[in-house]
Amino acid sequence: QVQLMESGGGSVKVGGSLKLSCTMSEPSVTWYCLGWFRQAPGKERAGIAIIEEDGTDAKYLDAVKGRFTISIDDAKNTLYLEMRSLKPEDAGMYYCALAPRYTCWASYIGKAPKDFEFWGQGTQVTVST
Repeated sequence: QVQLMESGGGSVKVGGSLKLSCTMSEPSVTWYCLGWFRQAPGKERAGIAIIEEDGTDAKYLDAVKGRFTISIDDAKNTLYLEMRSLKPEDAGMYYCALAPRYTCWASYIGKAPKDFEFWGQGTQVTVST
């Protein structure tokens, strides 16, 4: 069973930056699609950034385009989400997840599809004014 461990969350002010990390117990090439999902209080978990296992074809939720960057470091078995210009609406629990059998469909954005079978425990992001 693959293990995922997120880190890097915290509390920042509006306009600040954070870089989330997701360490995987198996190499990224084992998976077809890797992603970051966000769950705000009272809302459903939703995909905000996904990327193919070879680090290509990243897709983003419109609300984070140009501010967030998803990337993979294969040597460290780590998935990253770099977040800049943070807004209050970016607050929530952030999860990384892996889809073992499917390429990254654009329809994954904004949802939490069952194609993502492996999930981390999440890391909290708070954005204050």
